[in-house]
Amino acid sequence: MNFDLSDDEEMFKAVAERFVADRYGPGQRAHYRREAHGFSANNWEVMGELGLIGALYSAADGGLGLGASGLTSLFEALGRGMVVEPLAETAILAGGILAGLASASLKDQWIADLVAGSKYVALAHREAKARGSDAWVDTLATPEGDGVRLSGEKSVVQAAVGAAAFIVSARTKDCEAGGGAFSFYLVPADSLGLAMKPWRLLDGSLVATLSLDSVLVLPHHRLGGGLVELQTAHDRAALAGSAEALGIMETLFAETLEYLRTRQQFGVPLASFQALQHRMVAQYAVLEQARALLTLAAIEPSPQTISGARAFIAEKSVALGHEMIQMHGGMGVTDELNIGHGHKRLMILARFPGDADAALDRFAGV
Repeated sequence: MNFDLSDDEEMFKAVAERFVADRYGPGQRAHYRREAHGFSANNWEVMGELGLIGALYSAADGGLGLGASGLTSLFEALGRGMVVEPLAETAILAGGILAGLASASLKDQWIADLVAGSKYVALAHREAKARGSDAWVDTLATPEGDGVRLSGEKSVVQAAVGAAAFIVSARTKDCEAGGGAFSFYLVPADSLGLAMKPWRLLDGSLVATLSLDSVLVLPHHRLGGGLVELQTAHDRAALAGSAEALGIMETLFAETLEYLRTRQQFGVPLASFQALQHRMVAQYAVLEQARALLTLAAIEPSPQTISGARAFIAEKSVALGHEMIQMHGGMGVTDELNIGHGHKRLMILARFPGDADAALDRFAGV
């Protein structure tokens, strides 16, 4: 079996690596997190110019239609640089649902700007009562004339700050909450009755609680779809998130290995201690297992292979982060080193785009 990347995939990998090298020097990541959107608006513009955003949309939508193998190589490279721009959250999750469900006229209004990176949309689906279930939706869509009015609250809306619109899931009154019967609606960010309360996750990324108080949605903004379309978008986002996690794991491992080789105790490098050697070898084996599972998911991208890779990487990445912090001691959690930042991001990715235990159940066929 040929595991080599195609010319286009190699190109995008190289572009991502160059983006990281040019834009992510020491201290830059923390600086970007302090910006208004929780990431760099200038970096987002550059990513659009480089085609990194457009690569995630299909050729029919004006993008470049990057496949699963190219997707994993791209996000692994971004993960190595611990890039903070919400590419998977916007272009794959929200943008993917919009591109898959929107009418031709609605696409004419939105897709070109999304592909170019001049706008982005955010997915508003999670709710406080869902407890990890993709099927749970309490937000109500009440018919009014040809349109509907949406009322409810969405929690943990990623990339909400600065989004031009939200892809909101809602059910009608006759559909049971948690039954999986819901539809998606495009809600512009300036809609009357829409309120947003921003807050930060562990890794410093900005999310928001979205409140909808009888928000009017016009007929052509009803996207339709439902649980099937959500899970399709989740699978692709899970593949990207797992690849990003692998890239972060590689960076943490490499930096810790260098630290053990240079840091001395009792007059000898820490790397000479057999106990630490064994612990690093165990984590190297985890890295290779994660890479093998991700490669399988990229070559044969099915719900089962993607769920299997995600379930393994979600658990093992956090454990690897713990180990790398232990190797550094207290300085491992300081802002001056990547170790703590990377570990925090891994903890968020372990829960993105949904619950890792649910991914394990899906892999097992439960």
